[in-house]
Amino acid sequence: MPTARSKHTTRRTVDYRVDPFDLHLFSAVLEHGTITAAAQASSLSLAAASARLKTLEAVVGTPLLGRSKAGASPTDAGKALARHARRVLAELEALHVEMAGFGRGLRGTVRLLSITAALAEPLPPRLGRFLVQHPDIDLDVQELPSDAIMDGLHRGLGDVGVVSDYVDTRGLMAWPWADDQLVALLPRGWLGRAPGAVRFAELLEKPFVGLPADAGLSRYLAVQASRCGRVPHHRVRLGQFAAIARLVADGVGAAVMPLSAAQRWRVAPAVVVPLADAWSRRRLLLCATPQAMELAGVQALLATLRAP
Repeated sequence: MPTARSKHTTRRTVDYRVDPFDLHLFSAVLEHGTITAAAQASSLSLAAASARLKTLEAVVGTPLLGRSKAGASPTDAGKALARHARRVLAELEALHVEMAGFGRGLRGTVRLLSITAALAEPLPPRLGRFLVQHPDIDLDVQELPSDAIMDGLHRGLGDVGVVSDYVDTRGLMAWPWADDQLVALLPRGWLGRAPGAVRFAELLEKPFVGLPADAGLSRYLAVQASRCGRVPHHRVRLGQFAAIARLVADGVGAAVMPLSAAQRWRVAPAVVVPLADAWSRRRLLLCATPQAMELAGVQALLATLRAP
């Protein structure tokens, strides 16, 4: 028979039921730094937000936030809850997307995370073929750098990823997929010499025309530039390689893009020049978690992408 002490210290599973809205509110506090700002972002009064947060702390049985005049900061327990909250909210969002698909008569949505190089050339025709062959499956495609894709797969934010081969694929299923070579597209005569291979560091002396700063390729190139102690100077950023190639031909600046894109969109008198840096020659990998591989839609997508 339980003692009086055990009656008070034993917590039943039902006591841990947490309202997802409270997790959203708690995450908003961490994002904005104050309960007041989180309440506004969540369309709540300050009193209502404070009450919900106190209830959440009572449910989990420990303080989650340290409150001061400067704002609110997470306790150690709050930091642990934040990690779980991100995963739980991501799973709920995926659940809503998936169920909405069933409600529209669909039979599933596959979440594909890809680097810029794959989306620029090799992926679109294969995705088109997949969507035509599987009219009951939708695709949710996001462009991200390789490291962010790996993080997304491990956190359950994506089902299939297309990444560069420098990442650590432990814990995932991975298959070699395609070669990817980055090259420089330059206005003719910019190098002041015969257009042989050029090092990226040499190009950093020139202005650039590039993709938006949040594009995966832009982030990858920013990392390489930082290793040279430089920040590329972009005259303009555009969303399409075709438009970038046009401005390079006009002499606005240099660009770095996949070889296939440079060959497709080059406009005279611009010239395609190989990069001498080892990181410019990459192998693309297809990745998926073992859990995602249990989904028929994921299996079908991978079969299409891996087909000759």
